[in-house]
Amino acid sequence: MSGAQPQPQAQPADGQWQAGPQPPAQPGPQPPQAQPHHPPQAYPAPPGAPPGGGPGGAAGSGTPPPGGPSTGAVRRPRTGASTAPRTRKARLRVAKVDPWSVMKVGFLLSVALGLCTVVAVSVLWMVMDAMGVFSSVGETISQATGSEGDNGFDLQQYLSLSRVLLFTSVIAAIDVVLATALATLGAFIYNMSAGFVGGVEVTLAEDE
Repeated sequence: MSGAQPQPQAQPADGQWQAGPQPPAQPGPQPPQAQPHHPPQAYPAPPGAPPGGGPGGAAGSGTPPPGGPSTGAVRRPRTGASTAPRTRKARLRVAKVDPWSVMKVGFLLSVALGLCTVVAVSVLWMVMDAMGVFSSVGETISQATGSEGDNGFDLQQYLSLSRVLLFTSVIAAIDVVLATALATLGAFIYNMSAGFVGGVEVTLAEDE
């Protein structure tokens, strides 16, 4: 009884494998997705606000929602920080003064004071003469000191404007000399005392 004989199967050659179903390829590592940029905030977000600072939670989008107000990063002023400028102060010490400069300044000031004195005396004399003070007082003194054939002491002639201005000018000139000398002497005395106690301390500050 003749029948089909089984055919011999082909054997794989050396170094080759029988083709068959391949295992599924394993997925490789995916590249990291780019995260949205979060801009630095000067102040912490209020509690309950969505992350990212935007109204819809989109970080760094900067685009306001359609139909809504612009909600950009608005910096609020600090309430606790003081904005008033600080006044700088410097503490200095007058260790020495120049006697020559003190003498010049003292001379000019004393001359100005003498001129003011002369002008003030002349104005005062004119006002009193216009009010009739010299005439009334002079008449009373003439009656008290006069006798028969003698009019007595004449106050108006003695206190005339020329005599009053001459007397005032002499007093002002003496005052100029004395004030200048005393100012120079005071400078020398201050320099000697500053060598012992260090001088006068002065605190200087900027103008606000």
